[in-house]
Amino acid sequence: LSKLAQSGRNGQFRTPRHIIRMMVEMMAPAPEDIICDPACGTSGFLVAAAEFLQESGAKADGSRIFGYDIDRTMLRIGAMNMMTHGVSAPAIGYCNSLSAQNADAEKFSLILANPPFKGSLEGSEVDSGLLDVCRTKKTELLFLALFLRMLKPGGRCACIVPEGVLFGTSKAHREMRRAIVSEHCLGAVISLPAGVFRPYASVRTAILIFTKTGCGGTENVWFCEVRADGYSQDDRRLPVEENDIPDTIARFRNRADEMTRSRTCRSFMVPAAEIAQNGYDFTFARYSRTETPVAKRASSQEILAELRQLDAQIREGYDELEKLMKQR
Repeated sequence: LSKLAQSGRNGQFRTPRHIIRMMVEMMAPAPEDIICDPACGTSGFLVAAAEFLQESGAKADGSRIFGYDIDRTMLRIGAMNMMTHGVSAPAIGYCNSLSAQNADAEKFSLILANPPFKGSLEGSEVDSGLLDVCRTKKTELLFLALFLRMLKPGGRCACIVPEGVLFGTSKAHREMRRAIVSEHCLGAVISLPAGVFRPYASVRTAILIFTKTGCGGTENVWFCEVRADGYSQDDRRLPVEENDIPDTIARFRNRADEMTRSRTCRSFMVPAAEIAQNGYDFTFARYSRTETPVAKRASSQEILAELRQLDAQIREGYDELEKLMKQR
């Protein structure tokens, strides 16, 4: 269990349960979904998806919920976690998802994941098919390419990525963002508070939500900034009143109403064409606007009255100065 508080060599961090639950509620798994987390760890996303199904009156079928990981200790904890939450015979197994060992393609209708990031793999460790899509050593980009391969056409994904994915300037970064927008359908980019992974890390992260289409389909992308998640942003992570998560879920579910929301708000829509013009930059700050107070403009009569008042004050000053000079 001590491993739960440590990051692995590829940058694994355990995802807070309230963030997992937010993502699951936004994606709303259905009984017909075939769900996967290719870097499942303790199976937090899969447990939350099973709970969501059970709460909606459906059965959480273990044969439709899959999880892979390369840490056998995490796999044992993950399988136990699934079974204690009512999922019998969970399909949790050992697999290096980024290697040729993982042959899954167009198998799943929903992927929920917080894949390892800030890691770097050698080309020999990565399936050549992924490298053909995204020539990089960075795990956060390779996993995005993997998700697109594993999803069925029409399949959806909600995943956590480090903030660098949103604005990275390398060819691999730009190409991956372009592909998600132009070749598939990017639905949302949700920026998370900097303290989400404290006390283990202070890395800034975001949630990407997209659908695999293979033929484009992105018209408008919902950008949202979660400024408070119900916990303090220090290492103690104590409960606080400020919490944007319920409102974020509500806004996501009613994105049609977001079309008219101002760019000065913490969520709004951005046309795909504008994102393309900005080099496929996914950062919230790129598209948000600061609300500048409109200064009150005085009328000509008010300006004239103020000038007369100043003139009178000047004349009084002259008179006072003249008196002082006569006294000397």
